[in-house]
Amino acid sequence: MRILIVDDEEVLQDVLTSLLRAEGYETVSARSGEQGLTILRQGDIDLVLLDLMLPGMSGQEVLRQIRKEDPSQVVVMITAYSSVEGAIAAMKEGAFHYIPKPFKNEEVLLTVQQGLEQRRLRKENRSLRDQLQQKFAFDNIIGKSKAMAKVFDLIRLAAPAKSNILILGESGTGKELVAKSIHLNSRRADGPFVTVNSGSMPADLLESNLFGHERGAFTGAVTTKKGLFEVADGGSIFFDEIGNIPIDTQSKLLRVIQEKEFMRLGGVETLTSDVRIIAATNVDLEETVERGGFREDLFYRLNVITINLPPLRRRPEDVPLLARAFLAKYCEENEKRLATIAPDAMELLLDYHWPGNVRELENVIERAVVLSTGDTLDIDLLSPAVREKRSPFGFDEPLPPEGLPLKDAVANYERKLIVRALQASGGVQKKAADLLNVKPTTLHEMMKRLEVTVDQVVS
Repeated sequence: MRILIVDDEEVLQDVLTSLLRAEGYETVSARSGEQGLTILRQGDIDLVLLDLMLPGMSGQEVLRQIRKEDPSQVVVMITAYSSVEGAIAAMKEGAFHYIPKPFKNEEVLLTVQQGLEQRRLRKENRSLRDQLQQKFAFDNIIGKSKAMAKVFDLIRLAAPAKSNILILGESGTGKELVAKSIHLNSRRADGPFVTVNSGSMPADLLESNLFGHERGAFTGAVTTKKGLFEVADGGSIFFDEIGNIPIDTQSKLLRVIQEKEFMRLGGVETLTSDVRIIAATNVDLEETVERGGFREDLFYRLNVITINLPPLRRRPEDVPLLARAFLAKYCEENEKRLATIAPDAMELLLDYHWPGNVRELENVIERAVVLSTGDTLDIDLLSPAVREKRSPFGFDEPLPPEGLPLKDAVANYERKLIVRALQASGGVQKKAADLLNVKPTTLHEMMKRLEVTVDQVVS
């Protein structure tokens, strides 16, 4: 660990240098604030020991500049007893601690050790946050289709707002991924992101998890426990499949949304929580409201901004892009050398109706990578479901119970055929038109009408 000592007293510099180097630290010295800032800007400094009384630029001014340029830098002030008030003022401006002169060696070493530990934790937290942002930032949610472009635009606009958000989509379309992206691109990004699996626990256990409980509130409550609303304070709370929450719990949830307050089970104290609600469901909540299974007032509280995630079968032009991304991901994880997806295998991926959506496609590609021995993902590596559920027409999407407009079904099938043709022709529209036995101008008009572009299909 590298420590910068900023002090104009030569004797003090020598004492601190000897003390710290004896403990295995690397040190570098500066005799003025200006010189110290120059060294800091070169990087690789883990902690700064900064004298409060310096000639020229004062220690307080140096601290302000350090905080401006690198808020994560740990600074320990060195001060005489007569200037302790100044050191305390420096701590209010972001200094980690102060050491009064004359100091004890043990006191210096302990303070340095504690400061370096804070530095390590800050770097670790920043690294984890960067990894999450890289993984979940909405710009990295995979999709070039027009439908997903609209979703991205809506996320970009909604993320900085304070409004509650309702995400609609079938299972496997990536609702939680979108929720995390919204959180990480919001003003609450540094706060917690808490997920509630609404449909996987009974009502009493769900309420205990949401609101917490006091000791003795029920059999087995041997200690007081914080609820998820307390844990998520200052951040976001994501309700996965919110349509499954029992009616009685819905009324308590409504109170938290309206009043931002609640009580633990068995408690009498009113607690407050500042959280943003992001909810998701794969059912028609409006229909559930009509059937009496969901409170209408709660629905309107949640349905401030709605994001509809299209199923994968409605955006076939994204299948090749997703498949290649998952291929790269699992080849790296499994140290495999698969480089391409065979054209006939890609045709099967495009023909399949993907009832499990993106999650199913990811599982299919992961399985293929694990079972592969060559450098091409061919038909034999695809799961039986994908290989066997191909109709003679290359389209076997089942008719949903609520029906499907013929115009939409035909447009979706046309889109699939165009995507396949563009894939087979390497993005050359004239060749694709020949494969479809239509004029290039006709194909161009169809692509325009169906909102399909070459760069969406070929990457």
